[in-house]
Amino acid sequence: MGAVEKPRETLPARGAWEYASSIEGRDIVSFEERYGLFIGGTQVTPRSRSWFTTFSPSTEEPLAEVAQAGAKDVALAVDAAREAFVQWSAWRPAERAKVLFRIARILQERARELAVAESLDGGKPIKESRDVDLPLAAAHFFYYAGWADKLEYAFPGRRPRPLGVAAQIVPWNFPLLMLAWKIAPALACGNTVVLKPAETTPLTALLFADVCRQAEVPPGVVNIVTGDGSTGAHLVRNEGIAKVAFTGSTEVGKAIQRELAGRDIALTLELGGKAANIVFDDCALDQAVEGIVNGIYFNQGHVCCAGSRLLVQESIHDQLVRKLKRRMATLRVGDPLDKNTDIGAINSKAQLDRITELVQSGTEEGAEIYQPPCRLPEKGWWFAPTVFTNVAQSHRIAQEEIFGPVLSVLTFRTPDEAVEKANNTMYGLSAGVWTEKGSRILWMADRLRAGVVWGNTFNRFDPASPFGGYKESGFGREGGRHGLEAYLRFE
Repeated sequence: MGAVEKPRETLPARGAWEYASSIEGRDIVSFEERYGLFIGGTQVTPRSRSWFTTFSPSTEEPLAEVAQAGAKDVALAVDAAREAFVQWSAWRPAERAKVLFRIARILQERARELAVAESLDGGKPIKESRDVDLPLAAAHFFYYAGWADKLEYAFPGRRPRPLGVAAQIVPWNFPLLMLAWKIAPALACGNTVVLKPAETTPLTALLFADVCRQAEVPPGVVNIVTGDGSTGAHLVRNEGIAKVAFTGSTEVGKAIQRELAGRDIALTLELGGKAANIVFDDCALDQAVEGIVNGIYFNQGHVCCAGSRLLVQESIHDQLVRKLKRRMATLRVGDPLDKNTDIGAINSKAQLDRITELVQSGTEEGAEIYQPPCRLPEKGWWFAPTVFTNVAQSHRIAQEEIFGPVLSVLTFRTPDEAVEKANNTMYGLSAGVWTEKGSRILWMADRLRAGVVWGNTFNRFDPASPFGGYKESGFGREGGRHGLEAYLRFE
């Protein structure tokens, strides 16, 4: 009896492939209906008797009520940190290291829960929270745990001593990762901390309070006060702090520096950026296109060091732009908890309005806009990936930080012209160079006024590598051995 031929499956037409949704379960994380402040190792009711609601930017649904800390609450947190400093700074460094190691391990154990929380509260795709934010946060605690009992070796011939209470203010684009960047070196050096997370993304910081409980961090060593900008202002003005570390806008950074003028308080600022991603005609073009996409559309462009200015050598401009537009058409915008999503939700309505206003200015000033066809969800705050060509250096989109998925393309002819255009900004946080010549990367890096210069890659971070800016992108370094120095005085 002959074999029965099975009917052949009909393949979809070219270009008709669609991804089946792969939604990460949100039931792994549960938020409390209302959060107090984490002070002295316990959750306390704010003396201000005031709360605000944090929303999910992808659905606009309320997630939790969070305490709005007032001046008395901040003072209570600083007092708790000052009291804890006496004992914490006297601990054997190896014992402090054990605490940091425990925090790192717990972050790994609770990585899935914290990644879902980060995507719900901030709007970023789960694959970024899962594969970037959480591994790097844990890595920073592991790294600085290793330094805790080796400070004399980090700074030979000097006697390092902790500063005291570190006031730390982190932004909404990388809430948990920025928390790790600041808390890990502070604790490793023997300081205590009062941390203020961003108003729109406080939940992973509040979950981190429970991580501290699990890791048996002594009461008062880490304190978390939530609230809006006024809470941060109360913290900076408090007389009991010895150090301020701020990541955020240049405008607020300047205000903090003015407030601290004349006070004996250490300060590090990591502020805005308008990074140049420079592509030479001898680069691996497809690799460069991937780096360009990662440089600007990662985390919806909510990245201080985003490669938002693309400088392309004239001879390859048309070819690169064609490849870039083709690649942009494959990006998937949608539910942050879908593992297929490339671009999630804009963090807030206010940020969406700023992006929209700046994009409108680009078209009004004569730049040519391209957005790939994509269906944006009806609920939530969304913006399609955008690229502008025919951009002049005087355009607002080439000068101002947009902090969204918007790329401006400019051209250059020679390496000297590329350097001149790249440095033509008030910022100086990062830059990227794409070329097959290692000597050219080094030549460019020596001339670019940027704190970090990537060669044939972009947005690569490592706990052992210092990060920071020049000019109005701030001063001081976070990460690496340099990140320890910001939390020490020397005798």
